[in-house]
Amino acid sequence: MVSLYSYTEEKDKGEKYVVALTQETEEKGEKDIMSEKEVATERDDVDVDGIDVKGIVLLPSNVPSLFLSRTAYCLSYNKETRCPNWVAWNLTADHVDGEWGRSNDYREDYKVPAPRATNEDYRGSSWSRGHMCPAGDCKWDANAMSETFLLSNMCPQDRNLNSGLWNRIEMDCRKWAQRYGSVYIVCGPLLYNKEHETIGMNKVVVPEAFFKVVLCLQGQSKAIGFIVKNNAGTKKKDQYVNTIDEVERLTGYDFFSSLPDSIEEKVEAYSSLDDWR
Repeated sequence: MVSLYSYTEEKDKGEKYVVALTQETEEKGEKDIMSEKEVATERDDVDVDGIDVKGIVLLPSNVPSLFLSRTAYCLSYNKETRCPNWVAWNLTADHVDGEWGRSNDYREDYKVPAPRATNEDYRGSSWSRGHMCPAGDCKWDANAMSETFLLSNMCPQDRNLNSGLWNRIEMDCRKWAQRYGSVYIVCGPLLYNKEHETIGMNKVVVPEAFFKVVLCLQGQSKAIGFIVKNNAGTKKKDQYVNTIDEVERLTGYDFFSSLPDSIEEKVEAYSSLDDWR
């Protein structure tokens, strides 16, 4: 059974964010508070076991969030948009390839409340079913692969963006995981208009843009962010690069808060593709 997590938190700024994870099981109705792991070192070569992917993003309290844990990734689902707020996973060198090909079993996710996205919502629209955690990152396990085709892991995405720029960034992430051994990835939709286009009977919201942030803790810690409008994405890749600080400003989310402050401030303030080549 998939574990569900609810989040609550209070920061000094008076805004509410997530800081504890409450695991709820349908069988027992029990709540087991799980605090985030602390990183015990100030070195740049941070022990990756100290980063809990489940607590990698802190959300404002006014954002609807249902937390779901999958084989390869976890996500915060938004019942109002019928899309994820974010999807996060730790991609390792061992997981960049495998024997399992695309399952293509696109399906609605019965673990999220109705109304929810269905294949019928996408049918006849001009939008593709855009993976957040890509199938290409999950060739190592049949179940992991299949779970990437749950519609709760997808957003309506421009077809050319899906097969073009977004796919190239996904391939870069796999290349970086191979090179450095492990990277942490978070991505999701960006909604900045007051009103949003929707598709289908279930009114699945079409994002105006997407974000992706990538963190590497091997050797000299570094991070990079991307903001990509939901269109064909024909510019050079480096024109979509943003700092994590800028992605946080645009989304209202707090990424990688469990890192030591000295490292978090450094990696979030600067991003360059040159550091990843």
